[in-house]
Amino acid sequence: MGDNTDYRVFYSDEGYLMEAGQRFRKSGEISAADFYMLLMWKANRAKNYHRERLKQKAGTFDAAVANIASDLFASTESKRRLQALMEKWEFALPTATAILTLLYPDDFTVYDWRVCDEVGQTYKPWRGFSDKLWSEYEQFVKAVIKNTPNGLTLRDRDRFLIGRSIRKGVERDCKT
Repeated sequence: MGDNTDYRVFYSDEGYLMEAGQRFRKSGEISAADFYMLLMWKANRAKNYHRERLKQKAGTFDAAVANIASDLFASTESKRRLQALMEKWEFALPTATAILTLLYPDDFTVYDWRVCDEVGQTYKPWRGFSDKLWSEYEQFVKAVIKNTPNGLTLRDRDRFLIGRSIRKGVERDCKT
């Protein structure tokens, strides 16, 4: 692969979920099915765990999703949105940022082990929310921007870095 490779082509598109995020930004609502699909997109293996956990917190999955949507839509600060998902709804940083990336793609990037590897940062997913975590996340976003071509949206920067990581992994696997 040459230096001009657009690594986004190696990453599957989540077009429908981006449309659901667009609808959310207009209405403040997201359906339980769309939220569940978002959980499947981030970590298919954990979708049922999250569904059951959220049902226990709010009575039903529908109620949990409606409350999450309300919490996120009511807040005007990115930091508070992340805090709500991590503290009130008990999502780990990777899942919380995945949710926020699809709902607010201009403000959030997915905190993912592949991206951390691509930007030279240590992956530390199991931390509680704090001012320090927020500051580190802001530095992570800056590293994502610094390590990707100019002119890409923040979401496309995610796709680029994850795609490059996937491609590198495939190339390594082919050599063994």
